[in-house]
Amino acid sequence: MSEKTVSEVIAIAVQKTSIRFFDDIPVRSVWDEETTKWWLCAMDVVAAVVETKNPRIYWATLKRRNSQLFANCKQLKMTASDGKKYHTDVINDEMLDALMAIIRSPKKDVFQRWIHSVGSTLDEKSKQKAYDLFESGAINSIETGTVKGLQQIHSYLFGGLYDFAGKIRSKNISKNGFTFASALYLPENLKKIECMPESNLREIVEKYVEMNIAHPFMEGNGRSTRIWLDMILKKKMSKCVDWSKINKKDYLQAMERSPYNDSDIFHLIENALTEAIEDREVFMKGIDYSYYYESDS
Repeated sequence: MSEKTVSEVIAIAVQKTSIRFFDDIPVRSVWDEETTKWWLCAMDVVAAVVETKNPRIYWATLKRRNSQLFANCKQLKMTASDGKKYHTDVINDEMLDALMAIIRSPKKDVFQRWIHSVGSTLDEKSKQKAYDLFESGAINSIETGTVKGLQQIHSYLFGGLYDFAGKIRSKNISKNGFTFASALYLPENLKKIECMPESNLREIVEKYVEMNIAHPFMEGNGRSTRIWLDMILKKKMSKCVDWSKINKKDYLQAMERSPYNDSDIFHLIENALTEAIEDREVFMKGIDYSYYYESDS
């Protein structure tokens, strides 16, 4: 293997990518080591801002008509919907401003404010911590399938952001008319959930559903528990969930029904399982979608 090929393999192995959602439209970005910057997928930006059935053609037309303006457009490898990586047109902040200046769309000002706020909100800061949980290898020191392990995950994601990070709640909470487990009996319930079996997918999903019903923290339960679930699946079944395969609406509706009937969430998880448990991008993309489930968009 040539020196160039080795360098390319290393670069691909450590490539950082991220997905955020604007009006439910995924906007991919990729980190470029050469420029030490995040670059946005140009076609995704167009799809998010412009009402067009074919953002690829729209972007190609813009490039052709404004060749001078987009002379510095880069191409970096990004994962497409078919799971394969392709060289894709990407733009930086300066080019984004230039693109917005020539696009006619009522969404562009909102989009610019949204993209410039990325990384500054509490949720974005927690998301960066979730990335680091995997990047740093800290996840390997977390207990699997236990209440303590879930507390460790929550503490890592929300430490410094919430004063209750990693702490079991002492107050009752509800969401959309559903009241989660009573705080008075929560410690006892959590002990029972911890002892639930994990020998097959059905049992693991049942344990996951029961932990969701318990909702042990004041905030951040879903994001923490999905990582907790993946850790159990990885240890017990050598699989994890490719969350990008589970539609947000389908997931939320299935979880709402799960206290009474967990068949929908079971089948969603079953059909999204992957054996790519060592694939960094699967985990990073899983975090992106997990945080998307909790967003208001």
